[in-house]
Amino acid sequence: MKKTMFISGLILLAFCIPSNAQDARAIIKKADDKMQGEETSQSTMTMTIVRPSWERVVTFKNWTKGRDHTLALITAPAREKGQTFLKRENEMWNWNPTINRLIKLPPSMMSQGWMGSDFSNDDLLKESSIVVDYTHSIIGEEEIDGWECYKIELIPLENAAVVWGKIFKWVSKKEFLQMKTEYYDEDNYLIKSELAYDIKTMGGRVIPSKYELIPEEEEGHKTLVQMDEIQFNKPISDSFFSQQNMKKVR
Repeated sequence: MKKTMFISGLILLAFCIPSNAQDARAIIKKADDKMQGEETSQSTMTMTIVRPSWERVVTFKNWTKGRDHTLALITAPAREKGQTFLKRENEMWNWNPTINRLIKLPPSMMSQGWMGSDFSNDDLLKESSIVVDYTHSIIGEEEIDGWECYKIELIPLENAAVVWGKIFKWVSKKEFLQMKTEYYDEDNYLIKSELAYDIKTMGGRVIPSKYELIPEEEEGHKTLVQMDEIQFNKPISDSFFSQQNMKKVR
């Protein structure tokens, strides 16, 4: 009887140990799909870059298809209007109509600020995937802005091309909202935090409509992003995400 109970316990333990990781990954995937769209997304956003002595507003349109295709078009301010950024699989480019030049972005630029903001090129172009490139573990539960959340730790896979050494995400149990994210470097120092708020129905689903990104060691610095409009899963052809379209998309 004791032997049977011991074996049964081992079997139960074998099922229980990986289930946390599987559940954590499923939660992260649902949260990621909610904002990316299971197939596509099309959005218009307003980004406000805040510094101690000045502010700058950038508006842009963004199209995504799966994990491998992203195109962003700057619509304001006037001096940067028409500039585009393209990702196709693991390659990224920037088209600047002012100088009539197409530039391929090297991996070393992924951690640099996009359009002078606190968001990195990787944040926008999604070279890395929070689903594919990390392991996931539920390490606790916490309430964020009135939403009960899972606290999930993301550790990069050994050979993953990622910027961060570790990420913590607080994902709401209801609606799978990414309410808070903390980004750490390889030395385990907190680099920046992202907060989501102003939850509303957009594009037929409940999502945060505003985000605030705060760098840890730069006092008075932050970047605010407002989701002005978004549509999910509207068909977009692969040919839309081309170098030729970078120069003519509007």
